[in-house]
Amino acid sequence: MEERVSGIVSLETLRRLGYLPTEDRLRKGPVAIFECIEPIPCNVCVLSCPFEAVKMEKITDLPKVDFDRCTGCTLCVAQCPGQAIFVVDASQDGEEALLSLQYDMGEPPDPGDRVVLLDREGNSVGEGKVVKVYKHKRSEAFVVTIAIPQKLLMVARAFRKVGRGES
Repeated sequence: MEERVSGIVSLETLRRLGYLPTEDRLRKGPVAIFECIEPIPCNVCVLSCPFEAVKMEKITDLPKVDFDRCTGCTLCVAQCPGQAIFVVDASQDGEEALLSLQYDMGEPPDPGDRVVLLDREGNSVGEGKVVKVYKHKRSEAFVVTIAIPQKLLMVARAFRKVGRGES
């Protein structure tokens, strides 16, 4: 697997692993996308899901998401130590979608702030606007929800804050 060399997971691998919901499910509302491709001993996502949407038989199995049970609540996002879970929402009207991801680079941006969207390789791919930020009580991780262009829903996987005077 090329991912083992580069550390960057491809959409083809995510599709093969069953980690991508159907277009119909994406349009129904928020849903978790897992980009966890290494069989490491971790099951935080299973334990954190109040809807039992994440399953693993053994602690070293790759997690499997039941997209019909997943509500996109972001609890798994907040608790994933590898920051390998994202919640996407393509149900918005117009050209925008929502992306929720964990943020641990100091103080998070504020709602209304513009951010630069980054792809899996760290390349700038566009801009988004922060719509919600919360700090999870147990993990103390910040989860940031950003309005992004629909076309970047499966591309953007990180962001950097825009400095003063920057756009």
